[in-house]
Amino acid sequence: MAVARAAGFDAVERSSFTDSDFASAYDSHRFLEFEAHALLTRLDRVKPFALQMTSVPAAAVSVRAQAAIEEVLGKGRRELRERVGHFLQWLKSAAGRAASAADAQRRFTLLRLRFNAVLTQLDLFSNALVQRSEHEHGIWLGGLDVVAADALALPGYYEPPAVICYLDRGAGAAIRRARTRLPGGGENPVAIVRVPRERMIGNGIASSLVHEVGHQAAALLDLVNSLRPALLARQQSAGPLQIAWRLWERWISEIAADFWAMARVGVTATTGLMGVVSLPRAFVFRVTPDDPHPFPWIRVNLSCAMGSALFPDAQWERLANLWEAFYPLRGLDEPRRNLIAALQRTLPEFIALLVQHRPAALRGRSLPEVLNINGHTPSQLREIWRQWQMEPARMNGARPTLAFAVIGQARADHAISAFRESHILGELLTQWAVGDAIGRAANAR
Repeated sequence: MAVARAAGFDAVERSSFTDSDFASAYDSHRFLEFEAHALLTRLDRVKPFALQMTSVPAAAVSVRAQAAIEEVLGKGRRELRERVGHFLQWLKSAAGRAASAADAQRRFTLLRLRFNAVLTQLDLFSNALVQRSEHEHGIWLGGLDVVAADALALPGYYEPPAVICYLDRGAGAAIRRARTRLPGGGENPVAIVRVPRERMIGNGIASSLVHEVGHQAAALLDLVNSLRPALLARQQSAGPLQIAWRLWERWISEIAADFWAMARVGVTATTGLMGVVSLPRAFVFRVTPDDPHPFPWIRVNLSCAMGSALFPDAQWERLANLWEAFYPLRGLDEPRRNLIAALQRTLPEFIALLVQHRPAALRGRSLPEVLNINGHTPSQLREIWRQWQMEPARMNGARPTLAFAVIGQARADHAISAFRESHILGELLTQWAVGDAIGRAANAR
Protein backbone atom coordinates (compact mmCIF):
# COMPACT_ATOMS: atom_id res chain seq x y z
CA MET A 1 0.00 0.00 0.00
CA ALA A 2 2.99 2.30 0.45
CA VAL A 3 3.52 2.14 -3.27
CA ALA A 4 -0.14 2.86 -3.85
CA ARG A 5 -0.02 5.95 -1.62
CA ALA A 6 3.19 7.15 -3.28
CA ALA A 7 1.54 6.89 -6.66
CA GLY A 8 -1.61 8.63 -5.42
CA PHE A 9 -3.86 5.56 -5.72
CA ASP A 10 -6.24 4.94 -2.81
CA ALA A 11 -7.52 1.50 -1.88
CA VAL A 12 -10.72 1.83 -3.91
CA GLU A 13 -8.81 2.72 -7.06
CA ARG A 14 -6.21 0.03 -6.27
CA SER A 15 -8.88 -2.67 -6.05
CA SER A 16 -9.82 -2.33 -9.71
CA PHE A 17 -6.29 -3.41 -10.79
CA THR A 18 -4.39 -6.65 -10.49
CA ASP A 19 -0.94 -6.38 -8.94
CA SER A 20 0.68 -6.44 -12.38
CA ASP A 21 -1.78 -3.88 -13.76
CA PHE A 22 -1.14 -1.60 -10.81
CA ALA A 23 2.64 -1.74 -11.17
CA SER A 24 2.31 -1.16 -14.90
CA ALA A 25 0.04 1.87 -14.42
CA TYR A 26 2.33 3.34 -11.78
CA ASP A 27 5.44 2.91 -13.95
CA SER A 28 3.72 4.17 -17.08
CA HIS A 29 2.36 7.29 -15.40
CA ARG A 30 5.75 8.17 -13.96
CA PHE A 31 7.40 7.49 -17.33
CA LEU A 32 4.89 9.61 -19.26
CA GLU A 33 5.10 12.43 -16.71
CA PHE A 34 8.85 12.55 -17.27
CA GLU A 35 8.38 12.49 -21.05
CA ALA A 36 5.85 15.33 -20.87
CA HIS A 37 8.29 17.46 -18.86
CA ALA A 38 10.96 16.59 -21.44
CA LEU A 39 8.68 17.95 -24.18
CA LEU A 40 8.34 21.21 -22.24
CA THR A 41 12.11 21.40 -21.82
CA ARG A 42 12.71 20.98 -25.54
CA LEU A 43 9.91 23.41 -26.34
CA ASP A 44 11.60 26.06 -24.17
CA ARG A 45 14.64 25.75 -26.42
CA VAL A 46 12.62 26.69 -29.53
CA LYS A 47 13.45 30.38 -29.75
CA PRO A 48 11.85 33.09 -31.90
CA PHE A 49 13.64 33.68 -35.20
CA ALA A 50 14.38 37.22 -34.05
CA LEU A 51 16.86 35.72 -31.56
CA GLN A 52 18.50 33.38 -34.07
CA MET A 53 18.77 35.03 -37.47
CA THR A 54 22.15 36.62 -38.20
CA SER A 55 21.42 38.25 -41.54
CA VAL A 56 22.25 41.85 -42.35
CA PRO A 57 19.23 44.20 -42.62
CA ALA A 58 19.25 44.12 -46.44
CA ALA A 59 18.84 40.33 -46.37
CA ALA A 60 16.14 40.25 -43.69
CA VAL A 61 12.53 39.54 -44.52
CA SER A 62 10.03 42.35 -44.09
CA VAL A 63 8.88 43.28 -40.60
CA ARG A 64 5.34 42.32 -41.61
CA ALA A 65 6.46 38.85 -42.73
CA GLN A 66 8.58 38.26 -39.65
CA ALA A 67 5.82 39.43 -37.32
CA ALA A 68 3.27 37.17 -39.02
CA ILE A 69 5.58 34.16 -38.83
CA GLU A 70 6.45 34.76 -35.17
CA GLU A 71 2.77 35.16 -34.33
CA VAL A 72 1.86 31.79 -35.88
CA LEU A 73 4.80 29.95 -34.33
CA GLY A 74 4.29 31.64 -30.95
CA LYS A 75 0.64 30.64 -30.97
CA GLY A 76 1.64 27.04 -31.73
CA ARG A 77 4.13 26.98 -28.85
CA ARG A 78 1.60 28.46 -26.40
CA GLU A 79 -1.05 25.98 -27.46
CA LEU A 80 1.35 23.06 -27.10
CA ARG A 81 2.51 24.24 -23.68
CA GLU A 82 -1.13 24.41 -22.55
CA ARG A 83 -1.78 20.90 -23.89
CA VAL A 84 1.22 19.51 -22.03
CA GLY A 85 0.03 21.24 -18.86
CA HIS A 86 -3.45 19.75 -19.24
CA PHE A 87 -1.94 16.32 -19.79
CA LEU A 88 0.14 16.59 -16.60
CA GLN A 89 -2.93 17.72 -14.67
CA TRP A 90 -4.90 14.80 -16.08
CA LEU A 91 -2.19 12.34 -15.02
CA LYS A 92 -2.55 13.52 -11.42
CA SER A 93 -6.36 13.61 -11.49
CA ALA A 94 -8.56 10.78 -10.32
CA ALA A 95 -9.44 9.93 -13.93
CA GLY A 96 -5.79 9.90 -14.92
CA ARG A 97 -4.73 7.77 -11.99
CA ALA A 98 -7.44 5.27 -12.83
CA ALA A 99 -6.54 5.14 -16.52
CA SER A 100 -4.67 2.21 -17.99
CA ALA A 101 -1.14 2.50 -19.29
CA ALA A 102 -2.44 2.07 -22.86
CA ASP A 103 -4.90 4.95 -22.49
CA ALA A 104 -2.30 7.25 -20.98
CA GLN A 105 0.17 6.34 -23.75
CA ARG A 106 -2.47 7.08 -26.40
CA ARG A 107 -3.02 10.55 -24.98
CA PHE A 108 0.70 11.24 -24.80
CA THR A 109 1.26 10.01 -28.36
CA LEU A 110 -1.24 12.56 -29.67
CA LEU A 111 0.57 15.22 -27.67
CA ARG A 112 3.93 14.25 -29.15
CA LEU A 113 2.50 14.30 -32.69
CA ARG A 114 1.37 17.86 -32.04
CA PHE A 115 4.87 18.72 -30.81
CA ASN A 116 6.35 17.36 -34.05
CA ALA A 117 3.81 19.38 -36.07
CA VAL A 118 4.98 22.57 -34.31
CA LEU A 119 8.59 21.69 -35.17
CA THR A 120 7.57 21.00 -38.78
CA GLN A 121 6.13 24.51 -39.01
CA LEU A 122 9.33 25.89 -37.51
CA ASP A 123 11.45 24.01 -40.06
CA LEU A 124 9.21 25.18 -42.89
CA PHE A 125 9.98 28.82 -42.15
CA SER A 126 13.55 28.10 -41.07
CA ASN A 127 14.35 26.78 -44.56
CA ALA A 128 13.19 30.10 -45.95
CA LEU A 129 15.02 32.27 -43.40
CA VAL A 130 18.32 30.61 -42.58
CA GLN A 131 19.75 31.33 -46.05
CA ARG A 132 19.47 35.04 -45.30
CA SER A 133 22.80 34.76 -43.48
CA GLU A 134 24.59 33.41 -46.58
CA HIS A 135 27.08 35.84 -48.08
CA GLU A 136 25.64 37.60 -51.14
CA HIS A 137 22.84 35.07 -51.62
CA GLY A 138 21.10 36.40 -48.50
CA ILE A 139 20.96 39.92 -49.90
CA TRP A 140 19.83 38.67 -53.31
CA LEU A 141 16.99 36.85 -51.59
CA GLY A 142 16.01 40.13 -49.99
CA GLY A 143 15.93 41.60 -53.49
CA LEU A 144 13.80 38.73 -54.78
CA ASP A 145 11.31 39.44 -51.98
CA VAL A 146 10.97 42.94 -53.43
CA VAL A 147 10.50 41.55 -56.96
CA ALA A 148 7.83 39.15 -55.70
CA ALA A 149 5.97 41.92 -53.87
CA ASP A 150 6.00 44.05 -57.02
CA ALA A 151 4.77 41.14 -59.16
CA LEU A 152 1.91 40.44 -56.75
CA ALA A 153 0.80 44.03 -56.18
CA LEU A 154 -2.66 44.86 -57.54
CA PRO A 155 -3.90 47.90 -55.61
CA GLY A 156 -7.63 48.13 -55.16
CA TYR A 157 -8.37 44.46 -55.77
CA TYR A 158 -6.87 42.61 -52.82
CA GLU A 159 -4.52 42.99 -49.87
CA PRO A 160 -1.43 40.99 -50.83
CA PRO A 161 0.31 38.84 -48.24
CA ALA A 162 4.04 39.16 -47.60
CA VAL A 163 6.20 36.96 -49.82
CA ILE A 164 9.53 35.43 -48.82
CA CYS A 165 11.88 33.51 -51.11
CA TYR A 166 14.48 30.83 -50.57
CA LEU A 167 16.75 28.69 -52.74
CA ASP A 168 16.59 24.95 -53.19
CA ARG A 169 17.86 22.26 -55.51
CA GLY A 170 15.99 21.19 -58.64
CA ALA A 171 14.92 22.89 -61.84
CA GLY A 172 11.41 23.98 -60.88
CA ALA A 173 10.08 26.60 -58.50
CA ALA A 174 7.16 26.11 -56.09
CA ILE A 175 5.00 28.13 -53.74
CA ARG A 176 3.30 27.46 -50.44
CA ARG A 177 0.54 30.02 -50.73
CA ALA A 178 -0.47 32.31 -47.91
CA ARG A 179 -3.78 31.55 -46.19
CA THR A 180 -3.48 27.82 -46.88
CA ARG A 181 -3.30 25.18 -44.15
CA LEU A 182 0.04 24.57 -42.47
CA PRO A 183 1.25 21.06 -41.57
CA GLY A 184 -0.39 20.23 -38.27
CA GLY A 185 -3.03 22.94 -38.61
CA GLY A 186 -3.21 26.71 -38.65
CA GLU A 187 -3.09 29.17 -41.52
CA ASN A 188 0.10 30.02 -43.37
CA PRO A 189 0.65 33.78 -42.76
CA VAL A 190 3.00 34.42 -45.70
CA ALA A 191 3.61 33.13 -49.21
CA ILE A 192 6.84 31.12 -49.38
CA VAL A 193 8.44 30.74 -52.81
CA ARG A 194 11.10 28.12 -53.45
CA VAL A 195 13.41 29.30 -56.21
CA PRO A 196 15.78 26.96 -58.09
CA ARG A 197 19.33 27.67 -57.01
CA GLU A 198 20.56 26.92 -60.53
CA ARG A 199 18.74 30.05 -61.77
CA MET A 200 20.80 32.43 -59.58
CA ILE A 201 21.37 34.80 -61.20
CA GLY A 202 19.95 34.94 -64.67
CA ASN A 203 16.86 36.44 -66.17
CA GLY A 204 15.10 33.07 -65.95
CA ILE A 205 14.72 33.52 -62.21
CA ALA A 206 12.03 36.12 -62.86
CA SER A 207 10.09 33.63 -64.99
CA SER A 208 10.06 31.08 -62.18
CA LEU A 209 9.39 33.59 -59.41
CA VAL A 210 6.60 35.53 -61.12
CA HIS A 211 4.91 32.31 -62.25
CA GLU A 212 4.71 31.18 -58.60
CA VAL A 213 3.50 34.60 -57.52
CA GLY A 214 0.83 34.18 -60.22
CA HIS A 215 -0.53 31.19 -58.32
CA GLN A 216 -0.98 33.38 -55.24
CA ALA A 217 -2.63 36.13 -57.27
CA ALA A 218 -4.97 33.67 -58.99
CA ALA A 219 -6.04 32.36 -55.56
CA LEU A 220 -6.69 35.87 -54.24
CA LEU A 221 -8.82 36.64 -57.31
CA ASP A 222 -10.45 33.17 -57.38
CA LEU A 223 -9.39 33.20 -61.00
CA VAL A 224 -9.31 29.45 -61.63
CA ASN A 225 -12.82 28.87 -60.30
CA SER A 226 -14.16 31.71 -62.41
CA LEU A 227 -12.56 30.30 -65.58
CA ARG A 228 -13.62 26.69 -65.10
CA PRO A 229 -17.35 27.12 -65.92
CA ALA A 230 -16.47 28.69 -69.28
CA LEU A 231 -14.07 25.85 -70.07
CA LEU A 232 -16.60 23.22 -69.04
CA ALA A 233 -19.18 24.86 -71.29
CA ARG A 234 -16.77 24.66 -74.24
CA GLN A 235 -16.42 20.93 -73.65
CA GLN A 236 -20.15 20.35 -74.03
CA SER A 237 -20.25 21.62 -77.62
CA ALA A 238 -16.72 20.76 -78.78
CA GLY A 239 -17.50 17.44 -80.46
CA PRO A 240 -14.28 15.69 -81.47
CA LEU A 241 -12.26 18.54 -79.94
CA GLN A 242 -13.67 17.86 -76.48
CA ILE A 243 -10.44 16.23 -75.35
CA ALA A 244 -8.57 19.48 -76.00
CA TRP A 245 -10.97 21.55 -73.91
CA ARG A 246 -10.89 18.93 -71.18
CA LEU A 247 -7.11 19.30 -71.02
CA TRP A 248 -7.23 23.13 -71.03
CA GLU A 249 -9.60 22.89 -68.07
CA ARG A 250 -7.36 20.40 -66.27
CA TRP A 251 -4.30 22.62 -66.79
CA ILE A 252 -5.94 25.95 -66.06
CA SER A 253 -4.29 26.59 -62.68
CA GLU A 254 -0.79 26.41 -64.20
CA ILE A 255 -1.84 28.28 -67.31
CA ALA A 256 -3.29 31.13 -65.23
CA ALA A 257 0.07 31.47 -63.45
CA ASP A 258 1.89 31.44 -66.81
CA PHE A 259 -0.50 34.14 -68.06
CA TRP A 260 0.28 36.29 -65.00
CA ALA A 261 4.01 35.90 -65.59
CA MET A 262 3.64 36.84 -69.26
CA ALA A 263 1.67 39.97 -68.40
CA ARG A 264 4.28 41.03 -65.83
CA VAL A 265 7.63 40.24 -67.47
CA GLY A 266 6.87 39.64 -71.15
CA VAL A 267 9.19 37.46 -73.19
CA THR A 268 11.20 36.72 -70.04
CA ALA A 269 8.37 34.38 -69.09
CA THR A 270 8.76 32.35 -72.28
CA THR A 271 12.55 32.15 -72.46
CA GLY A 272 12.69 31.25 -68.76
CA LEU A 273 10.06 28.56 -69.27
CA MET A 274 12.04 27.13 -72.17
CA GLY A 275 15.04 26.85 -69.88
CA VAL A 276 13.05 24.91 -67.28
CA VAL A 277 11.30 22.45 -69.60
CA SER A 278 14.19 21.75 -71.99
CA LEU A 279 14.26 18.06 -71.16
CA PRO A 280 14.92 14.82 -73.00
CA ARG A 281 12.44 14.41 -75.84
CA ALA A 282 10.43 11.66 -74.12
CA PHE A 283 9.56 14.04 -71.24
CA VAL A 284 8.75 16.97 -73.52
CA PHE A 285 5.99 14.98 -75.22
CA ARG A 286 4.83 12.98 -72.20
CA VAL A 287 1.16 13.55 -71.41
CA THR A 288 0.38 12.56 -67.81
CA PRO A 289 -3.38 12.45 -67.13
CA ASP A 290 -3.19 13.69 -63.51
CA ASP A 291 -0.48 16.34 -64.02
CA PRO A 292 -1.85 19.90 -63.67
CA HIS A 293 1.00 21.15 -65.89
CA PRO A 294 0.62 21.16 -69.68
CA PHE A 295 3.23 18.85 -71.19
CA PRO A 296 6.32 20.91 -72.09
CA TRP A 297 5.93 20.96 -75.88
CA ILE A 298 2.46 22.48 -75.83
CA ARG A 299 3.23 24.67 -72.82
CA VAL A 300 5.96 26.61 -74.62
CA ASN A 301 3.78 27.00 -77.70
CA LEU A 302 0.97 28.21 -75.45
CA SER A 303 3.34 30.76 -73.87
CA CYS A 304 4.27 32.07 -77.32
CA ALA A 305 0.58 32.33 -78.23
CA MET A 306 -0.18 34.26 -75.01
CA GLY A 307 2.73 36.59 -75.74
CA SER A 308 1.53 37.19 -79.28
CA ALA A 309 -1.98 38.02 -78.02
CA LEU A 310 -0.78 40.44 -75.33
CA PHE A 311 2.30 41.92 -77.03
CA PRO A 312 2.12 41.41 -80.83
CA ASP A 313 5.61 41.05 -82.31
CA ALA A 314 7.45 38.81 -84.76
CA GLN A 315 9.56 37.38 -81.93
CA TRP A 316 6.84 34.99 -80.79
CA GLU A 317 6.77 33.14 -84.11
CA ARG A 318 10.56 32.96 -84.05
CA LEU A 319 10.54 31.47 -80.56
CA ALA A 320 7.80 28.97 -81.48
CA ASN A 321 9.76 27.91 -84.57
CA LEU A 322 12.92 27.57 -82.48
CA TRP A 323 11.10 25.35 -79.99
CA GLU A 324 9.73 23.15 -82.78
CA ALA A 325 13.23 22.89 -84.25
CA PHE A 326 14.47 21.65 -80.88
CA TYR A 327 11.59 19.17 -80.62
CA PRO A 328 10.15 18.37 -84.08
CA LEU A 329 6.83 16.54 -84.29
CA ARG A 330 8.08 14.00 -86.78
CA GLY A 331 8.38 10.54 -85.35
CA LEU A 332 5.52 10.93 -82.85
CA ASP A 333 2.86 8.22 -82.74
CA GLU A 334 -0.50 8.99 -84.33
CA PRO A 335 -2.54 9.43 -81.08
CA ARG A 336 -0.07 12.04 -79.84
CA ARG A 337 -0.04 13.86 -83.16
CA ASN A 338 -3.85 13.91 -83.16
CA LEU A 339 -3.92 15.30 -79.61
CA ILE A 340 -1.46 18.06 -80.46
CA ALA A 341 -3.48 18.92 -83.57
CA ALA A 342 -6.65 19.23 -81.46
CA LEU A 343 -4.87 21.47 -78.94
CA GLN A 344 -3.49 23.68 -81.70
CA ARG A 345 -6.91 24.00 -83.34
CA THR A 346 -8.50 25.18 -80.08
CA LEU A 347 -5.55 27.34 -79.01
CA PRO A 348 -6.75 30.65 -80.57
CA GLU A 349 -10.20 30.37 -78.96
CA PHE A 350 -8.65 29.39 -75.63
CA ILE A 351 -6.27 32.37 -75.69
CA ALA A 352 -9.17 34.71 -76.52
CA LEU A 353 -11.07 33.34 -73.54
CA LEU A 354 -8.11 34.09 -71.24
CA VAL A 355 -7.56 37.60 -72.58
CA GLN A 356 -11.24 38.58 -72.50
CA HIS A 357 -12.19 36.89 -69.23
CA ARG A 358 -13.67 39.32 -66.70
CA PRO A 359 -13.89 37.65 -63.28
CA ALA A 360 -16.14 39.08 -60.60
CA ALA A 361 -13.11 39.94 -58.45
CA LEU A 362 -11.93 42.39 -61.12
CA ARG A 363 -15.32 44.14 -61.22
CA GLY A 364 -15.88 43.92 -64.97
CA ARG A 365 -12.30 44.37 -66.09
CA SER A 366 -9.97 41.86 -67.73
CA LEU A 367 -6.55 40.81 -66.47
CA PRO A 368 -4.64 42.65 -69.21
CA GLU A 369 -6.52 45.82 -68.26
CA VAL A 370 -5.86 45.67 -64.52
CA LEU A 371 -2.23 44.59 -65.00
CA ASN A 372 -1.64 47.66 -67.19
CA ILE A 373 0.33 45.87 -69.91
CA ASN A 374 0.32 48.84 -72.29
CA GLY A 375 3.81 49.95 -71.26
CA HIS A 376 5.35 46.52 -71.78
CA THR A 377 5.20 46.02 -75.53
CA PRO A 378 8.45 44.67 -77.04
CA SER A 379 9.07 47.91 -78.91
CA GLN A 380 8.66 49.93 -75.70
CA LEU A 381 10.95 47.59 -73.79
CA ARG A 382 13.58 47.90 -76.52
CA GLU A 383 13.36 51.68 -76.35
CA ILE A 384 13.76 51.64 -72.57
CA TRP A 385 16.83 49.43 -72.95
CA ARG A 386 18.29 51.87 -75.48
CA GLN A 387 17.78 54.72 -72.99
CA TRP A 388 19.37 52.70 -70.20
CA GLN A 389 22.40 52.07 -72.39
CA MET A 390 22.93 55.81 -72.68
CA GLU A 391 22.00 56.55 -69.06
CA PRO A 392 22.51 53.43 -66.91
CA ALA A 393 21.42 55.26 -63.75
CA ARG A 394 17.86 55.38 -65.11
CA MET A 395 17.36 51.67 -64.53
CA ASN A 396 17.84 52.17 -60.78
CA GLY A 397 14.42 53.75 -60.39
CA ALA A 398 12.51 51.18 -62.46
CA ARG A 399 9.98 48.82 -60.97
CA PRO A 400 11.55 45.39 -60.48
CA THR A 401 9.16 43.61 -62.85
CA LEU A 402 9.76 46.25 -65.52
CA ALA A 403 13.52 45.92 -65.09
CA PHE A 404 13.31 42.15 -65.57
CA ALA A 405 11.03 42.61 -68.58
CA VAL A 406 13.45 45.09 -70.21
CA ILE A 407 16.55 42.97 -69.57
CA GLY A 408 14.70 39.83 -70.66
CA GLN A 409 13.75 41.52 -73.91
CA ALA A 410 17.37 42.54 -74.44
CA ARG A 411 18.38 38.93 -73.91
CA ALA A 412 15.78 37.66 -76.38
CA ASP A 413 17.12 40.21 -78.91
CA HIS A 414 20.73 39.07 -78.24
CA ALA A 415 21.49 42.64 -77.16
CA ILE A 416 23.14 41.63 -73.89
CA SER A 417 25.65 38.96 -72.93
CA ALA A 418 24.92 36.36 -70.26
CA PHE A 419 27.77 37.73 -68.14
CA ARG A 420 26.50 41.31 -68.27
CA GLU A 421 22.92 40.19 -67.68
CA SER A 422 23.94 38.35 -64.49
CA HIS A 423 26.08 41.26 -63.31
CA ILE A 424 23.30 43.83 -63.81
CA LEU A 425 20.67 41.67 -62.16
CA GLY A 426 22.94 40.99 -59.18
CA GLU A 427 23.45 44.72 -58.71
CA LEU A 428 19.73 45.44 -59.05
CA LEU A 429 18.75 42.76 -56.53
CA THR A 430 21.27 44.17 -54.08
CA GLN A 431 19.99 47.70 -54.65
CA TRP A 432 16.37 46.68 -54.14
CA ALA A 433 17.23 44.79 -50.97
CA VAL A 434 19.17 47.74 -49.53
CA GLY A 435 16.45 50.20 -50.53
CA ASP A 436 13.81 48.05 -48.86
CA ALA A 437 15.89 47.82 -45.67
CA ILE A 438 16.37 51.59 -45.60
CA GLY A 439 12.62 52.06 -46.14
CA ARG A 440 11.83 49.75 -43.23
CA ALA A 441 14.24 51.65 -40.99
CA ALA A 442 12.72 54.97 -42.01
CA ASN A 443 9.22 53.70 -41.26
CA ALA A 444 10.38 52.46 -37.87
CA ARG A 445 11.70 55.92 -37.04
